[in-house]
Amino acid sequence: MRPELVHFSDGEELRRALEELGCDPRGFPYFEGKREIYPLRFRGVDTRAANALKQEMLSRGGDVAVHRHAIDRGVATTDCIVFGTAKELRLLAEKLAAMPYWGLDGVRRELVATLEALKRRRWTLPLPRGRSLVLGERTLVMGILNLTEDSFFAGSRVENDRCLLERARTMAEEGADLLDLGAESTRPGAEARTAEEEIARLVPALESLREVLPDMPLSVDTTKASVARACVEAGADLVNDISGLGFDPALAPTVAELGVPLVLMHIQGVPRTMQEAPHYASLPGDLGAFFEERLARAEGAGLPRERIILDPGLGFGKTPAHNLELLKHLEYFRPWGLPLLVGHSRKSTLGRVLDLPDPGDRLEGTLAVTALCAWQGVEIVRVHDVKENVRVVRTVEAVKHPERWS
Repeated sequence: MRPELVHFSDGEELRRALEELGCDPRGFPYFEGKREIYPLRFRGVDTRAANALKQEMLSRGGDVAVHRHAIDRGVATTDCIVFGTAKELRLLAEKLAAMPYWGLDGVRRELVATLEALKRRRWTLPLPRGRSLVLGERTLVMGILNLTEDSFFAGSRVENDRCLLERARTMAEEGADLLDLGAESTRPGAEARTAEEEIARLVPALESLREVLPDMPLSVDTTKASVARACVEAGADLVNDISGLGFDPALAPTVAELGVPLVLMHIQGVPRTMQEAPHYASLPGDLGAFFEERLARAEGAGLPRERIILDPGLGFGKTPAHNLELLKHLEYFRPWGLPLLVGHSRKSTLGRVLDLPDPGDRLEGTLAVTALCAWQGVEIVRVHDVKENVRVVRTVEAVKHPERWS
């Protein structure tokens, strides 16, 4: 009889299989450490350190891929891909504590931080008025409300207060977990708005929404500190910054002072010109360097990492190939141990893939990516069509947890 090829998507699934097997519960932690192989890439490692890493991992049942001339010191540095289970990597970290040379102390620090981050699957972010936003239990759906006349998708635009309230109520009834309001289009080629223009549109809208939806978490999409302050005072709960703290140096300290969460998005360039031949030496490496620098900037301004949500910035200075690679490999962003938001709804990459130039025709593509995100455990998806996306997420969650339907 052929064996079954089994995959355990999380520790709970493994635990149930071990219980069914009749395994001694004392062995559960041992097997959890062997559940998954983690290929971790370290860049620019001293060749001597790389050779030491390889020998240490081989002795523990893992391995390390290095440059072919690392063994004879034909190169001074090499990237390393370390292959190991969580247990093997923890044992490696313990051994590296006694090897503080050739840069191995730095490798150990990053390895320990990464292993801790990969275990993180739940976050509780504080919101104003004593509320909180719990992330990680399932994929949350954020509905988009555009208070602009030039958003790339006409169906997301709200023209007046009555339309805004009707749309927001409908989204809430359809199952939206959060709502995101923006008053400045960030589509490719869009012109910037002044802070005064944004405030004039956003503040009355937030005040109206807070009256009819008092408990709904409300996000404001802005890159400006003065807009963020005015909006939080008017009822916003979090700030969604497409600049990744890159446009207004006052934004980070302002969000820190306001005490609200921040969505920190990657962008290359500025909206008006970002799609003019975007290029990356290494997509994961360049985005990783970006987030490391911006997270350090946030912390330097008093904004702790525990209040930050990462967004890979699909379509913001990226080709369709870049966007699709990021969707295929959302695990790129897990080593920071922070929740993830993906905004893919009706974007141009889906138009290219499906040969659909009109954003109004891209619902099916959007839903396919939402399913992909939910399956990979993305914490928030930002979408135009709440009802359809909520149904997709619920279906994927049911497939991920069939035991709930017995």
